[in-house]
Amino acid sequence: MGTIICQICDKTIEHFENEKVSTLYGKCTCCDEEQKKTFK
Repeated sequence: MGTIICQICDKTIEHFENEKVSTLYGKCTCCDEEQKKTFK
């Protein structure tokens, strides 16, 4: 089982099936929208 976690707010974005237990980091939609607003 794997987990995707937001690298900004540490919320769990999604769980996925995998042979190994793993943690991946990405951006959730909330943080992605906030970052887009900041850079405009």
